[in-house]
Order: sequence, then C-alpha cells, then structure tokens
Amino acid sequence: MRPLPEVPSAVAPVDAEHGAALVEHYPRLVRLGYLVLPQAPSRGRRVLAAHALAQRSLQAARRAGLPDAGAVPPPRRPGRAAVADPGYAYVRLQVLRGALAAGRPLRLRARPHRAQLPPLLPLVWGLRLFPHSGGADEIALEERLSELSGAGRAAFVLRGLEGLADGEVRRELADAGVADPHAALTEADGVQAPYALLGSPGFDPCSLQARPPDLPRRRRYARAALAAVAALFVCGALLGLPGDGLGRGSLTAPPYALNPAAEQALDPAALRVVPATFWERSPRTDFTAWPTRGDRTEDTRLLRRALTVWARPGGGVRTSATPRTPVGPPMGAPQLLYAGEVGASAVVLFHDGLRVVRYAEARNADPAEGAALDFARVDGADVTSAGALVVDRARDGVRFLTAPWVRQVRVRDLLAPQRAPHALHRSPDGVTGPLADPAAGSGCRSWTALELSDATAVRLVTDLGELAPARLTSGPPATPHDVSGHAEHESWARTACLLKAVRSHGVRTVNSWTYATQSLPEGGGAAQWLCTRAETWRGTGSRVLAQFQAPSARPPGSRPPGAVAARAEDSPACGARTPRVLAGVLWKSHGGRWYVLAAGSRQFTSLTTSGGVAGRARGRLLSVPARAGDRAQLNGRLADGSRVGALH
Repeated sequence: MRPLPEVPSAVAPVDAEHGAALVEHYPRLVRLGYLVLPQAPSRGRRVLAAHALAQRSLQAARRAGLPDAGAVPPPRRPGRAAVADPGYAYVRLQVLRGALAAGRPLRLRARPHRAQLPPLLPLVWGLRLFPHSGGADEIALEERLSELSGAGRAAFVLRGLEGLADGEVRRELADAGVADPHAALTEADGVQAPYALLGSPGFDPCSLQARPPDLPRRRRYARAALAAVAALFVCGALLGLPGDGLGRGSLTAPPYALNPAAEQALDPAALRVVPATFWERSPRTDFTAWPTRGDRTEDTRLLRRALTVWARPGGGVRTSATPRTPVGPPMGAPQLLYAGEVGASAVVLFHDGLRVVRYAEARNADPAEGAALDFARVDGADVTSAGALVVDRARDGVRFLTAPWVRQVRVRDLLAPQRAPHALHRSPDGVTGPLADPAAGSGCRSWTALELSDATAVRLVTDLGELAPARLTSGPPATPHDVSGHAEHESWARTACLLKAVRSHGVRTVNSWTYATQSLPEGGGAAQWLCTRAETWRGTGSRVLAQFQAPSARPPGSRPPGAVAARAEDSPACGARTPRVLAGVLWKSHGGRWYVLAAGSRQFTSLTTSGGVAGRARGRLLSVPARAGDRAQLNGRLADGSRVGALH
C-alpha cells in the first residue's frame, strides 16, 4: 500500500459548485503571473504577458469543464489548514506553468512553449502601460526577486500571496513541472521581506498608468516600414527579370548591376588566355606569364558559372580570403590560369593583376553540393614568389599547380634535415600529387615543404593554409637567400613548428637567420639566437619572432623547437629597414641555477637589465644570475649612443 502524499492534489479539473465566476479571480491570477514572470525588457511587456497568461488559463478552464468556481479564497498563513477551491487551483496551476515556461531559454531543436513567444493578445498600440510606482521596499523586493530562479520566485509568491504551507507549495511546484521543489523553497528562504509587500499597488498589473511611447522613434519606425515595403516591391520586380541562376539552390545572388563593363567581365569569351610558350619570351616572370592550362578551358558553362559566382556569390558558396584582400567582382576580363578536374572537384583559377581567385564545384555541377570561392593577394609577385598555387585542398592532401618554368618538384620534411627530399609526381598540366597538410593533426611531428627547381635556383615553399604558398629563406634581412646547406636546414628544423603562428595571415615570405651565438654559463654549450620574420603580400601586418635555441643532445630532426623569447606584429624590427633585434630569456642551467640571458644583433654595443634583475655587459651578449620568477627590463645601446628596448 503506497503512502499518501503530503498534500492531496487539488488541481484536478472538477466542476465548481460555487456561484462566483472564475473571472472574479482574474486580478489575483494576473498578479501571480506578473510576480513569477522573469523581468522583460520593459514593465509594459511584462504586464501584457501576465494578462495573456491569465486569459489563456481561464480559456483552458472552460475547455476543461470549469465554467464556475467559488469565491476568491482568503489568504492563508503557513500552518493554517484550508481547502482551496478546485477550479481556482486548476487555473492557478495553468498560470504558474506558463510563467515558469516563459523563463526557460529557447532552443533550436525544441518546440517553443506558447508562453516563451510574445503574446498576440492583449495588444496595446500607441500607449505604454505599467503599474504604479512602489516605494523603496517594493523596489528592493523587485530586485531581489529578479535574482531568483523562476521556481524560487514561484515558491516565494505561493507562500506570501496565496498563503500556502510549505508542503502545499512543494506539491504545487511539482505539478507545475519544477524538478526540485525543495531547492526552490530553500532559495525563497533567502528573501528577507514581508509577504504583505506582494499586495502593494506596485505589483498590481490591473491598476495601470498610461504614458505615450517614444514618438520620434515611432516616426522613424514608420518611415523604415514604408522603405522596407518599397524595397520589397523592387526586389520582386528584379526577381521577375529574365536570366538564369535565380532559382532555389542557386549558387549566385541576384544581379547587383547591369552595365556593359560588368557584363563584359562575366563573358567567358573575353577571358585572357595565355599561350603555352609565352613565358619564355615574356618581359615579366610572374603570374601574368603563366599559360592557360587544364582539360576544361573550353567549357563555357563552367567558366560562366565561375565568373558569375565570383561577381555575386550566393548563400551556397563558401568564401575565404587572405586578410585585407578585396572580395569584390572582377575589375575587367581576368586572366584564365587553369580550368580542369582535380580530385572530386572542377576547379578554375583566375588572375586579375591584384588577386588570384579560385572557384571549385562538384564535378557534376550539382548546386546542392555548394561551391567554394577563395581570394588571395599576389600583387608584386616575381619569379621567387610565383612558383606555385594551391589548386585543390581535400582530405587526401593539398595539390599545387606549378609555374611553367619549374622543372622539378621535390618534397622535404623540414623536421628531418638529414633526410633527402623525394620527388613529387606532376601531371602534364603541372598539377602535383597530393601533399599532406603540414598543420594537420595535433602536435608537430612533421612539416612538409616543396622544393621548386628551375634553371637558376632551388626554392623552398610551404603551405600556410592559403592559395599562394610562402617562400622560406635564410640569411640577414639585407641579403636573404634560399635555404641551403646542412646548418640552415638544421636551423629550420627547430623553427618550422613556429610557422603555425603565421598561418592564414597572408604571408608571402618567411626569413629566419641567426643573429647571435652565446656561450651558456656553467659550460652549458653554445645557444643560437634567431629572428624569424614573416612578410605579407599586403605589406602590413608582418610578424616577428625572436627565438632562443638551446643546445640539445638529441639527434638532428628530434631536437625541440626554439623557445619564443619575444614577438611583435607590424614592426620593422628584423627587416631590411631596421635589421636590428634584441631579446632575452630566463634560463635554468643543468646545476639548477637561473640566469637572465640576452643577445642583440651587431648594431648593439652594450646591454643592461633593470627591475627584478640588475646587470650590465659590454658588447651584445649578456648573462646575469637571477632567481626563478624574476622579471627584468632589457635595454641596449647602439653605436650612435641611442637607446633601444627589447623586441615586444
């Protein structure tokens, strides 16, 4: 035999036997909903929401067969036994459920409760309605109730306004869908305010004040509504214009302009096509000398789709661009670099003098599969930076389209300098086989780069997540050169993993050079100080890293990457204009002692530290004993006597 609940249920929809109508309870029901509802953006909206809850609950009572109910039950204090009218208790429960549901957040996949949506009725236009202002006690209680959860507010209101005992409150909250009524009562216990305040005129949504709304704002809204209606008519007229690509699932948006110049830029017949041998006699060796290649260069439909999507990409197009690259339509008929099938995609590459634009779609041209549109700045390119472009980026790797003057392509793992590079297959059109993305996966176990060999040099480039790979160089900023020799490859082996810091940043070249070698205290060997500078295609936004490479007993290829001692963005340091650099680190010796180590480039004649560690050294190397956690300010003096701070 099951034990009886604490309080018998009094909310079953049974017929009332008293003579008073349920509508007589309306003021109390509205006040109950007003107190339990969360605070809305304005008190007027909260008033309308409370009235809507009460009216819907009364309609639900009539549908449930409750035409009448007893007179309004008198307030009760905890501990006094009284039997609530079943009809009134039923309507009160409906109001409570709606007020609690209004406080829950909306979810995308869940069907919203009616109380979570703005009420359709009652509706007031042209006026602002709100309760009378209360005193300091009412305002304090209002703020305290707003800090409670919906269940906590309901528990306090049921106690104070309805006079229910704690057991009845728990039963009422459980019927309303509250998961933990005990916690709600505990939360309500924290409100130190007399229950009599709940009957204040400041909480009466049936006794209201009226004020006019913001009349200038209403005038602006009316004008905006008229403008929106006019724009809707114009858009409807444009959608009715003849043309293709405006249906559902289209990859292109509606036309933005109809003028001869814009139409000519969208004409595949106007594309600039370069002969296969033009680069051999071209006065410039850059992207303008690339021949038009690919097995679909005569596919007018593909080219027209690519140009149209470039001009006005629709919602089904995934667009990306390097920083500060304009993504507008072509400025005229562009040059066609490539059009063909690569992997599972049909790819078109354009060049308009400023940008390289890549369009990719499914081989079957299904609009449901979407398309991709990528932009990258390549203005000012030359033979050293126009050696390759990314033509496809898929799960099996990255494929490149190489320049016509590239004779051989080999793959080198920068983290394995002792390992010889291996050849990478290329198609007759110059498209390479797939190459693993160096930044794919967690950690940094390998970093692939391409060696592009032409008649004059072997250039090292790597993919940094953009259309144009970045060229890697070594040497002082005034005379950088292509990476060569074991020492430079070994230096890049401990630098490559730091390239993630400049990925997807529009980088054109990355130069890394050793600006100082320092003998470590206590016979710790010789450490290398390097400066790594990434230059961008746009000229601004360069990034500089000063790194400290401590000696390591590990074999080449397994040594840890250098520690970043300082970094700067958009700084001339370590560049051709300002080739100097100064940085320092807090280093721990094998004996467990700490030192502040610092090194500057050849322009420095002395170094000083201040702050937590004080020291001075003639020349451009400094080593000062320190303690763990010390912080020092580093400065250097140049040959002309000027004082320069560390890179930051």
